Amino acid sequence: MSDLLVVRNLGKVYPLARGEYHVFHGLDFEIERGEFTAIMGVSGVGKSTLLNLLGAVDRPTEGQVLFDGENVFTLPPLRRARLRNRKVGFVFQFFHLLPEFTALENVCFPVLIGGGGWPQAKERARRALEDVFLADKADMRPRQLSGGEQQRVAIARALVNEPQLLLADEPTGNLDWSTGEKIIRLLLDLHSRRGLTSIVVTHNEKVAAFCRRIFLMDAGGLKPIPRT
Repeated sequence: MSDLLVVRNLGKVYPLARGEYHVFHGLDFEIERGEFTAIMGVSGVGKSTLLNLLGAVDRPTEGQVLFDGENVFTLPPLRRARLRNRKVGFVFQFFHLLPEFTALENVCFPVLIGGGGWPQAKERARRALEDVFLADKADMRPRQLSGGEQQRVAIARALVNEPQLLLADEPTGNLDWSTGEKIIRLLLDLHSRRGLTSIVVTHNEKVAAFCRRIFLMDAGGLKPIPRT
């Protein structure tokens, strides 16, 4: 099983009015294809920042992220955007669905952004909604859906372009645990069926228990936690 992601000497620093804020530095790790991995840590430690770097949303201050052997941050901006659109899917804690659009239309957007037309986008969005068991809610708007249903729409949107890598930032954090457990089990099922590599950021030990590998982010570093 080869590595999909290789991280070397990764660091992120934010300038402040006086001095700098070092989020983390010198991170080195690999994520194998097909792994379901958790990154744990307290709020504000830099988990979301790391996820944004892995997904090429933000740029590091130092170091490399190799995606399938390719250094993400030496790619021209257009190629980096294409990688982000086609090979990476994002799921967030607060869903980020557009309220004026239906579930189907929300799921269509990554296809449209990638250059697909409406007929193709709608067909792929319908299949993605079927995968998260929401085909019957395709014409509803977010306000008509429960929190768990909104997160399932967000998962369908993340997977509509059939990415290789799924990045989920506290995907159960805005849900009660009964609903959250259903979401993490759905993610595991989709991970297996679609042959994904998945990284879940969480502070919830119940979520991390579902993952094959767990990393702890603390004091600017990242270390693996042995499974018992």
